[in-house]
Parts: sequence; C-alpha cells; structure tokens
Amino acid sequence: MIEAVGLTKRYGAQTAVEDLSFRIRPGMVTGFLGPNGSGKSTTMRMMLGLDRPTAGHVTIGGHPYPSLPNAPRQVGALLDAKAVHGGRSARNHLLSLAQLAGIPAARVDEVLGVVGLREVAGRRSRGYSLGMGQRLGIAAALLGDPQVLLFDEPVNGLDPEGILWVRNLMKTLAAEGRTVFVSSHLMSEMALTADHLIVIGRGRLLSDMSVKEFISVNSADFARIRVAEDAPEPREKLTAALAEAGGRVLSEPDGALRVTGLPLPRISDLAHGADVRLWELSPHQASLEEAYMRMTQHVVDYRSTDDAKAGLRPPAPPYTVPQPDPGAAPYGRQPQGWAQQWYAPAPPGQNPYASGQAATPTAPAPAPAAPAPGAAPAQAVPAPAAPPASAEHEQKTSEDSR
Repeated sequence: MIEAVGLTKRYGAQTAVEDLSFRIRPGMVTGFLGPNGSGKSTTMRMMLGLDRPTAGHVTIGGHPYPSLPNAPRQVGALLDAKAVHGGRSARNHLLSLAQLAGIPAARVDEVLGVVGLREVAGRRSRGYSLGMGQRLGIAAALLGDPQVLLFDEPVNGLDPEGILWVRNLMKTLAAEGRTVFVSSHLMSEMALTADHLIVIGRGRLLSDMSVKEFISVNSADFARIRVAEDAPEPREKLTAALAEAGGRVLSEPDGALRVTGLPLPRISDLAHGADVRLWELSPHQASLEEAYMRMTQHVVDYRSTDDAKAGLRPPAPPYTVPQPDPGAAPYGRQPQGWAQQWYAPAPPGQNPYASGQAATPTAPAPAPAAPAPGAAPAQAVPAPAAPPASAEHEQKTSEDSR
C-alpha cells in the first residue's frame, strides 16, 4: 500500500504539490488524473525518493522508498521510457539493472518475452520506436517481480494491440494482489482499466473515489425520449405531464427530449397515462471524460483559443472577375477584362497544331435573311474569284504541260 500524508513540494515561490493526502490500496488499479502542470509527475517522483518533499511524507508498505531493503525487488516504476543509454541493447540494459538488484539473468529473457521484445533484444535502444521504448520501460518495471508498480503514461506511443496488452497487464497485476498506480491522460483507457481514481488539480486533491462514484457525482444523468415527430400534440401533452410530475424537459437538436429529475419507470408510467406512444426511452450516463472535464474545468492552466491566422489570409481581390456570356461560343475569344488567361482545347478537326502549320479557323458564313413581304428578291452575290497566279507560276505550269 502507498500512503501520502500532507505531501507538499515547493520550488522557490512556486508550489507544485500542496498538502496532498491519499492511500493507494492493493488488489485494484488506481488511476491518477489531473491537467498538465497539476503535480502528478512531481508526486510520483516523491514516491520514489527522486524528489524530497518540502513537507509531509509518503511511504510504501509503511517505509519511505529509500529505506526499503532492495527497493527494485519491491517497487517497479516507469516514469520516463527514454531514460535508457542509446548505445545499449535492450538485453544489456535489463542485465545491468538485474545485476544491480541481484536478480537472476534468466529473468531478463522472461520479461523480454512478456513485453514482446525478445526478437529485437539485441538491437541498440536508440533505434527503437516510441512504442518499443515504452515496452522496454515496462520490462524494467517488471524485472524484479515487485508487489508495487507505478506507471506514468504507459500506453504512450503504443498501437491499439499494445494498448490492449497494457490494459490487460494492469488488470492481471492487480488481480494478483499487487498495488498498481497508473497516471494517464487517456480517459477512455482509464474508464476501461482503473477501479479507483485520484484526481488532483494545481497540486491539491480534488477527488478520491471509485470510477463509478466519480462519474455519478460529477455528471447529471438524464433520460432521452422520443415521440412521433409528425404529431406535435402528443409531444406537448407528454411534456406537460412530465413537468407537472417534477421533471425538467429540454429539447435536443435532433428532436428528442432530455428529461432529468425522473426515473425511467416513472417516465414510462406518465407516458402511458397520457396515452402517448414512445419511440425511444433510454438512459444516458456521462462518460468518464465528461465527468473529468466538469470537475477540472476551473483548474486548467493552459487553454487554447481560436486561430485567427493573422497575417496569413490573402487580401481580397480588388476586382470582380466577369462571368462568360452564356450565349457565346464555347471556344470563342475571351472577353476583354478577364483577370486570368485559361486554355481550352480546340474542337475536333480544328486543332491548329495538328499539321505543324498554324491554320486560321474560318467562321461559317451567316445564313441570308428572309426577304420582307413585297420586297424585291435578293440578288445572289457571286463568290470572289481566286487571286491571279503569279507570272512565275504561269511559266512553270506552261513548261510542265509541254
């Protein structure tokens, strides 16, 4: 068991942890939650004797960590997966830790198999990915088969298979009667893994209770009901009946009704008494994330704002691009005033570049207009004669005909 009493840590004028008291019991997974800068890492460092408390104390099994005989055999911890010499292989790193703690060398291969690194145990750790580094850190924590385990963000960098493996590992260790203390920002994982929660904010204790109780205390449960959307009268009748019985009814964006203050059986009875058929009646319970956000909203130090993108947005164009005339030919000349030149392929049979010599397209002659009544018939216009051939061309033609 881990017990903190009045734990306080100050760095000059800044207080990282203030009068923190709690107990971490064996046989369950205890989650450690809090916003960034709330003092979680400092608290875990004081548990392991890496930081000395300004006031108060923390004990593991009734003793401070430095007073534990052969502490690595009793306490395993993962605080920083990168705290490994990059030139050492995973096996050599674990062998050095085993020799310092008097742990048999055979245990190294066992934990390498547990974390799935046996095939890459001979590679230098500097070439490991973030997830592989996390697995190596977990292997170091399990090396001495301790009864107390502390993990800070153990699933950081792991793929879905690795996250599931860590989740099952934590539950298995707790089921064996060990004390498991896990710090994480992943609310979905804490909801699936932790049995108990310790929540701090700005160095102070905010909550120390089970996950189920934490969600119930920090959220408002409600019932979601739906009636026929094309019949407003039953909806109004049911709303009036629920309000008269002491319930609070709010409209949801999708047309459903949110009801608080009444249990589901009572809502069903009221709908039956009002002769209103329900299309939906379902309970809603807030998630751990919703409850956590509601509790810690007043202790968050770092809040984001909307990105205005100042200086990055292009200036508005000073002109309006005219639109082409819908009645114009699709391949005609562009009107003057267009801001940008655009290319459109020529129609079939009019590609000026197909024969290597630019050809000038000839526009079709307009059809003659019909004569007005009583007017003289229009005279046919003869086609223009071909231009006369040059003298040189005529002489050559005469010579060829001879």
